[in-house]
Amino acid sequence: MSARFDVVPTPIAGLVALQRKPIGDARGFLERLYCEQELRPLLGEGRVLAVNRTRTTRRGTVRGMHFQRAPHGEDKLIQCLRGEVLDVAVDLRRGSPTFLQWHAETLSADNHRTLLVPRGFAHGFQTLCDDCEMLYLHTAAHHPESEGGVDALDPRLGIRWPLPVTERSARDQSHSPLDAAFPGIDP
Repeated sequence: MSARFDVVPTPIAGLVALQRKPIGDARGFLERLYCEQELRPLLGEGRVLAVNRTRTTRRGTVRGMHFQRAPHGEDKLIQCLRGEVLDVAVDLRRGSPTFLQWHAETLSADNHRTLLVPRGFAHGFQTLCDDCEMLYLHTAAHHPESEGGVDALDPRLGIRWPLPVTERSARDQSHSPLDAAFPGIDP
């Protein structure tokens, strides 16, 4: 794709990992986290409108699975700045051939990987160590009336979390499992 990013396909159309390529020497490294011009082929006309950072202190914590409904759907570029997480995206796109399938990538401060989660997907992660920091770049502003979530422990999704789940927020625990009539969401 460019000198700074390699695109790594996943089994789910539209969901890709980006391998960032830092430039380093004995002092350390410089790494491009985002470049609108270089990422335009993946984001189309989407532009980063919000940047969020999270810190999760405890190993085994699960955050998610969150999404925003149309017309406020968003693409997210997700990176781990400290620690290591299993980052998961679930395809909720109505009519998608991979509907309700999930894909996970290990993101860490050391592996320089970004997950591009397109609109129409739910997203979450589990911390694989204590004290993890994540950076999110969003192509839409947060719109509380459009947010939604699915239960990260829903047996219908069958996400294989690598560690026992030690902690989830009350909000994340309140998400109901999907019923058989769940039609998906419009991206």
